[in-house]
Amino acid sequence: MNVEELVRDSLRELAVEEASAGPGFADRVLAVRRRRRGRRLVSVAAATAAVLAVSVAVPLLNEGRDDVRPARVTQQDKVSAHPDQSPPSDLIAAGRSALAAYYTTELVAKNKKEATYERTYWLLDPDTGKYKKDTRWSFVAVAPGLKTAAVLERTLPADRIGLLDLATGEVERWIPVGKGVAGLAFSNGGTELVATTYSEHPDALDKSEGEWTSMHRVSRTGFLLLDLAGRGGGIWHRVTSSSAGGRADFAFTRDDRHLFAVGGGLSTLIRPKFYDLAGKETAAPANEKHLRWDVPARLSPNGKLAASGLAEVNDPAIAPESGRTLPGQSYSFIRDPLTGKEITKVRGAELLAWVDDQRLIAWERTTGHDEPYKDRLVLVTIGSSKVVPLSGVRDHPEPDPEPWEPVFAVR
Repeated sequence: MNVEELVRDSLRELAVEEASAGPGFADRVLAVRRRRRGRRLVSVAAATAAVLAVSVAVPLLNEGRDDVRPARVTQQDKVSAHPDQSPPSDLIAAGRSALAAYYTTELVAKNKKEATYERTYWLLDPDTGKYKKDTRWSFVAVAPGLKTAAVLERTLPADRIGLLDLATGEVERWIPVGKGVAGLAFSNGGTELVATTYSEHPDALDKSEGEWTSMHRVSRTGFLLLDLAGRGGGIWHRVTSSSAGGRADFAFTRDDRHLFAVGGGLSTLIRPKFYDLAGKETAAPANEKHLRWDVPARLSPNGKLAASGLAEVNDPAIAPESGRTLPGQSYSFIRDPLTGKEITKVRGAELLAWVDDQRLIAWERTTGHDEPYKDRLVLVTIGSSKVVPLSGVRDHPEPDPEPWEPVFAVR
C-alpha cells in the first residue's frame, strides 16, 4: 500500500468511526476518492503522519480558511429571530440549528384524473444570510455546515444528483444514478447520502370520489447509499413501500449505521421500520425504538432526551373584550429514549429541531380554536412555559396553496 492509498483509507475509516465529524465536513471530503473495500487501517499514527506528508497531493476542500460567512450564520451561541417575517427573508437560527431552506407546495394537475405535488425552494445564502428562491430543484437536502446541498432537478424520479455550493448557487458535481431518485438525506456526519428511489413521482395523486388521494400510489423501490468521497453511483438496495402509498423517504439514524423511513402516505404507523445499510430489516437502535417518524426533532444532541408527539393543549381562554377564544398553550412530550417513559413536557405543538440539550424549535399555534389555524416558529425551553417567536405567523389556506415548510440543518 503506497502513501496516497493509506491516506485515502485513513480518511474514510475516520469518517466511518466518528458519530459526527462536525459542520462542513461534507464539503471537505468531496475531493477524497472512495477507499477500496476490504483494506484495513494500518495505523492511525502512521496515517496522521502521512496526511501531513502528502497534504498537497490529497487536498481537502473548504477547511475553514476561506469561510467568510457572517458570524450570525456560523456562531452556534446566537439566536437569529425575525418575528415579522413569514415566510422569512433573513436567517432564522438558534444554537446548533438553522433554517437552511424552506419550500412551498403546489398541486399541479396533469389531467382530470392525475396530479402531483410540486415543491418550490428558497435556499439560505450562507454569505448574505438571506433566503433566495431557486426554481431549478424539485427536492433539496442540506448537509451539516450549511455549505453544500444535494439537489434533484424538476422531473422526478431523477437520473442524477447534484451537489450544490450554497454560496455560489452552482452545482460542483453531478452524480449519475441508474435508478430514479426522488428523495435525499445526508448522514449526521455529512459524509454519506441516502437517495430513495421510486418507480414514479412519489407525490403523485389520483382523483377518487372528487378528491385527490395518494393511497393507491405505491412506488418506492429502494435506496442508493452514496459515499461522497467516491466517484460512483452508489449501491442500490431493494426495499419497496408498504401497502400505504405516497412518499416514504429514507433517513439515517443518529449513529449513521441504520436507516428508517419517513412518511408513508395514509399509514397510521408512527414508529418506523429500521434497516441496515444493506437494506435488511433490523431491530431499532436502542435509543431510537421509541421515536416517531412524524416528530422531526428526534434525539437531543447528547442523546439523553427524545422529542415526542403532542401531549396536550390547555383549555383556551376567552378574551373578555371581544368574547373570542384565545389559543391554548400546546405541550409536547419529552421522553427517555431508552424506555419511552415520559420525563417532562415542553411548549410546542410540533417539535422540529434541537437547539441544545434543553431548547428546541417548534411550531406554536397563534389563533383561537374558533379561528382559522395559524402558527409560527418559536424557541421553547424545557422547564419553562415561555416561548420566543422566531418567525412571523404562517397561514394555512384551504385547500391551496400549502404553507411554507422549514428545512433545518446543523450549522
